[in-house]
Amino acid sequence: MTPHIEALKEDIAKTVIMPGDPLRAKFIAETYLDNYKLVNKVRNIYAYTGFYKNKKVTIMASGMGMPSMGIYSYELFKFYEVDNIIRVGSCGAYTSDLKLYDVILVDKAYSDSSYAFVQNNQKESEITSSTYLNQKIKTVVQAKNVDIKTGTIYSSDVFYKEKENYVELHEKHHCLGVEMESFALFHNAKILNKQASCLLTVSDNLVTKEETTSLERQTAFTKMIEIALESIL
Repeated sequence: MTPHIEALKEDIAKTVIMPGDPLRAKFIAETYLDNYKLVNKVRNIYAYTGFYKNKKVTIMASGMGMPSMGIYSYELFKFYEVDNIIRVGSCGAYTSDLKLYDVILVDKAYSDSSYAFVQNNQKESEITSSTYLNQKIKTVVQAKNVDIKTGTIYSSDVFYKEKENYVELHEKHHCLGVEMESFALFHNAKILNKQASCLLTVSDNLVTKEETTSLERQTAFTKMIEIALESIL
């Protein structure tokens, strides 16, 4: 156990699917897992362990932002000896080419956050995701003939910006959109020699101003969730 996770070590699978929202973790477990059980509810950060097509897997929320993702992914990697974490989250798109519910496979996270420097004195602004996990995801996508996008995401420390700079982030750093967790996840995986990947569903678009509802973000991102689950088999 850790200060933030009450599960026993054997209660956590070697692969974790990690949404931000605890209610999305609940939805995934109830919809897709067999013989699942709730193994963590500290701070209402739900974790469920069960079986997807006979493969043991844990579904655990990360909460919002890099500090929260940093805590949970580090504890899972370091103390529970988890090998793989696949984040399944939402993002805001920076280009009108991306539509609501489009799925992005993140191959690199860019951030102006100080997370890596404070955590491990590393002055890096870009971190790549796991080639191994990304290839497994791409294999599933090809087999299912599903269209997804692959590219860079901006991981922000701030949700409400007084001065939005998404045009610069898109043009200078080639960011397809914005979220708040992947950079910390990828950094923790890098320093602990683990594997981390991220699938994101477009929940809103900063160019077109389209957006989904909170209920849709909780339950309607099934394409991304099914790709992630199929990739663990």
